[in-house]
Amino acid sequence: MKIHHLNCGSMRTIEATYDGPAPGPAVNHCLLVETDADGLVLVETGLGLGDVRDPAGSLDADWIAMAAPALDEAETAVRQVEALGYDPSDVRHIVVTHLDVDHCGGLPDFPDAAVHVLAAERDAALAPGAAARYRPAHWAHGPKWVTYDGTSDEQWFGFTSIPLKGLPKEIKLIPLGGHTAGHAGVAVRDADRWLLHCGDAYYYHREILDGKEPHPIMDVVQTRSQIHPDLRLGTQARLRELVRDHGDEVEVFSAHDPWELARHV
Repeated sequence: MKIHHLNCGSMRTIEATYDGPAPGPAVNHCLLVETDADGLVLVETGLGLGDVRDPAGSLDADWIAMAAPALDEAETAVRQVEALGYDPSDVRHIVVTHLDVDHCGGLPDFPDAAVHVLAAERDAALAPGAAARYRPAHWAHGPKWVTYDGTSDEQWFGFTSIPLKGLPKEIKLIPLGGHTAGHAGVAVRDADRWLLHCGDAYYYHREILDGKEPHPIMDVVQTRSQIHPDLRLGTQARLRELVRDHGDEVEVFSAHDPWELARHV
């Protein structure tokens, strides 16, 4: 498989908390995976064409004020897929960590793709009153949901590992609870190592080091948006153990850290 790391939506510029890295816009880190037999697989979608063209109708005003998205059509997943020489219909599967606006805004741009997500997350997003957090415009087209109950006998480095229907075993859904009702990571095999897209399980690369250092701005976002604080902190503790014990086998990254994305692009 070939893996492309994409930024599908620049947001407010942030600074690192130590000397060295230059300030950069927070990102929406997505993966485009070329598989041998199952077409293209998009991990996360970032912001989509509808968000860029009609932000007032598609996105929440408070979220726009907080995130300050660039709303650049060239950054949407569909335009980047096309820039790589593919047709949007070549994206046959989308795997999302959760359904907050900046992770699924591009779903309408790939209406025929199967959308893999934990059932608890899909149900929370479609529940009455959910528009206070989730945006119905992102699934008004009727996505082809493929949901999972979050349980499995399969293990992956001590985490529950959920095989995905119609996808190779090198792509797995890994429940990482706390941020939303059905938050998960996505593990993808890359040659001799694994990549783990942690979604919003953490926001800043120094959070999962031994110093447990959150980012002063991004931490406000993650603590305000968490559903279960203790579960989120427990997930981060397990990710620190994963990095400590298996850092030579697994590389972890989160959705919005620009310095993590820069290591891959």
